[in-house]
Amino acid sequence: MDVLENYTGHTDPGGAAIRRDLERLSISKVSVGEMDNNAYLLVCKRSNEALLIDAAAEPTRIADLVGAADERPDLRHLVTTHRHADHWQALGAIAGMFEPRLIAHPQDAPELPAPMDEFVEHGDTITFGEIELEVIHLRGHTPGSLALLYRGEDRPHLFTGDSLFPGGPGKTWSAEDNAQLIGDLEERVFDVLPDDTWFYPGHGDDSTLGEQRPDLPEWKSRGW
Repeated sequence: MDVLENYTGHTDPGGAAIRRDLERLSISKVSVGEMDNNAYLLVCKRSNEALLIDAAAEPTRIADLVGAADERPDLRHLVTTHRHADHWQALGAIAGMFEPRLIAHPQDAPELPAPMDEFVEHGDTITFGEIELEVIHLRGHTPGSLALLYRGEDRPHLFTGDSLFPGGPGKTWSAEDNAQLIGDLEERVFDVLPDDTWFYPGHGDDSTLGEQRPDLPEWKSRGW
């Protein structure tokens, strides 16, 4: 698989992956499947241990992203952000290939196609190598939707699954769920993280909180 080093936040289905290199962490993004799902491979540069966010589809392409050479990253953890099937179609295959520790929120785990090794809740941390990710529970798109926060050396980096996209929160199925998700996004994301926080959604292009913050009142008023 081609991996482009000029990270823009945009990937095309079936196209090259893109990689962002921070001081201690590399972040690779690839689009897989018919719904333009994003899978993210995070690698601790010092230990070469890795974590995958959403084995969404096309296990061969995800495996190609991890690599086959002796120096490939050691994929130790696989986090599924939520229970919707487009985010876990390759989970079983990737688990069989690499035997990572499978992680999800307990409210969504029963609908995943493999038993989880670890459940995480809001405020927990996940560590691989020298990298620590903070777990943020964002209720509404599904009961157990997760976001993962890396505080970073340059700015915060937030992986939001289907809870936040450029243009608004993820789809909900009731006014109550929508209000819950908007409330969680305000309280647990926008109220505590700076505008330069870069976020990586479950589909499509990346954005920053600062680019989205002015639209919060509209998101509240329009509902879903």
